[in-house]
Amino acid sequence: MDKQKLIRIFDKQATDYALKREDPKQQRWRRNLIGHAEGDVLELAVGAGANFPYYSREVKITAADFSSAMLEKARQAAQHYHVNANFVCADMEEMSFPGQSFDTIVSTLSCCSYQNPLEMLKKMNRWCKPDGTILLMEHGISSNFVVSTLQRALNPLLYRVYGCHHTRDIIGLVRESGMQISRVESYSLNMIHLIWARPQPQLRTER
Repeated sequence: MDKQKLIRIFDKQATDYALKREDPKQQRWRRNLIGHAEGDVLELAVGAGANFPYYSREVKITAADFSSAMLEKARQAAQHYHVNANFVCADMEEMSFPGQSFDTIVSTLSCCSYQNPLEMLKKMNRWCKPDGTILLMEHGISSNFVVSTLQRALNPLLYRVYGCHHTRDIIGLVRESGMQISRVESYSLNMIHLIWARPQPQLRTER
């Protein structure tokens, strides 16, 4: 899909994303994951700021998204929850930061929309400090045969409407990127994964 068309799809969903902050199940997952963020944080595809209620007051966040409408909702959420955040409107797949810039990198429900999710995961490796943490909450293909069959059948339509793929092997992609997985929690027939990871070991030793 053309990137500008994808951005327009997410611009239209900004209000709905803001309302999803109130979803009890997502609240529980996000609280469980985001509470581990420390120091200088990069949040990719921040959306409407659904993670903001769960950050420690001590963290400093660089919040990036390619949708200006999403970022406007995120700014409102940052003010409401008193989050220290700077906002960057940019295509995450085109962004560049110096290596080892962040103590924590956060990505929640964003790998579904990248054209090249593996390359984005590799960028997270490079941008994370050697002793830093990468926190992911991503959705993908179910381990249930019936559900995964339905996901594959509906994926083309869902991508056109919502701008996200439902058939990606998230755990496989994270492992392929070189990240070192410390902990995984999976929910909803293994469609949702909460992942705590460290940067790729050889990158962690670079100076």
